[in-house]
Amino acid sequence: MRQAALDRRLLWVSLGLMAFGIVTLYSAGQTDVPTRAAGVWSRQLVWFGIGAVAGWVIFHVSLRLLEWLAPALYAFSLTLLGLVLAVGTGAGTAQSSHSWLSIGGHQIGQPSELAKVATVLMLARYLSGRKEPPRSFRDLFVPALIVGAPFLLVLKQPDLGSAIVFIGIAFSMLFWAGVRPRLLFMIASPGLSLLLAFNNWAWAAWMVAFTALLVYWRPYIYDWVLVLSLNVAMGTIALPLWQRLAPYQQNRLLTFLNPEVDPRAAGYHAIQSRVAIGSGGWFGTGYTQGPQKRLAFLPEQHTDFVFPVVGEELGFVGVMVALSLFLALFLALLRIARRATDSFSSLVTFGILGLFFTHVFENVGMTVNLMPITGIPLPFFSYGGSFFIICSLCLGLAFRVAWDARQSGYPDI
Repeated sequence: MRQAALDRRLLWVSLGLMAFGIVTLYSAGQTDVPTRAAGVWSRQLVWFGIGAVAGWVIFHVSLRLLEWLAPALYAFSLTLLGLVLAVGTGAGTAQSSHSWLSIGGHQIGQPSELAKVATVLMLARYLSGRKEPPRSFRDLFVPALIVGAPFLLVLKQPDLGSAIVFIGIAFSMLFWAGVRPRLLFMIASPGLSLLLAFNNWAWAAWMVAFTALLVYWRPYIYDWVLVLSLNVAMGTIALPLWQRLAPYQQNRLLTFLNPEVDPRAAGYHAIQSRVAIGSGGWFGTGYTQGPQKRLAFLPEQHTDFVFPVVGEELGFVGVMVALSLFLALFLALLRIARRATDSFSSLVTFGILGLFFTHVFENVGMTVNLMPITGIPLPFFSYGGSFFIICSLCLGLAFRVAWDARQSGYPDI
């Protein structure tokens, strides 16, 4: 397999993101007070090397073999998720969670990261094996089981950020498989109903509008009854569900709406992140010179909150460069998915796109207070071994799909 066969666009944008990430991590470690960010950039280089080897290995594996192995990989990932609930440990700001597997006191990885890729493969195998895309809720029963099992196990850890990624993977792959947008909207409607139920007038207006949509769309009677019942149920349990939340969970939601409610505890992360990004202006305070970062006011500046380092030191220009690189990555993956030689390969590539997009949307969103703080890494920027290796494996899969398409007659891929 020749180096020239690699998709050049994906190669250059991936290298650009990795280089930007290493440079940002180096700056994150340049502080005036001792922090855990010191020296992480050099350790990330080690993970870069391991990730390159992992990507190279998966690139040389036939997609037909991966399709055949998908059920075994999926079952293995669920076993690890079950194991981590029993003997898992926490890390970083999530010491109370059970998301890491450890041996002899040394953390060896997060099974949830492997489960994301295994779910993409398993869902792609199922959807590609159908003669036509799902048309009703009944057709979505198996996809719901495939995604719901790891979602619930990860949510139990608890790791809301990673659990949401499974939802992003599901919606993106179902859309690419040909599921109608109106059916996807109906699937998402109970979640919207739950959010709006905290205001009686908003929920009532939503139910009237949604019922009108159902009348206009005329879905199957089974789907009509089920989705309407779920929306009513979400509105009914909203208040009892809120009362069952632990105080720290309630504080997280309240501070998402207004961080000033608890500026020294639950709202601290959001406030410091906004201050760091806002102080950057157009061109930033200068590389390695960010005051919020240097004084360690910015929490977890090498993992969950690495993006504000870019905003503070490189300003709006630096933020746009980073987001443009991510956009270029998404477009490169979309191009590969469209030119894939078969539906399984196409669905796998688009599932990877959904995985990356959800991570970027969640991470950047929480740093600018558009999303609740869930603790989720930014691909290629946040320090961490297991997630970086998974990102490399995803890129290896995408390179393999592009290589197969080139061998089948696409000269410019």
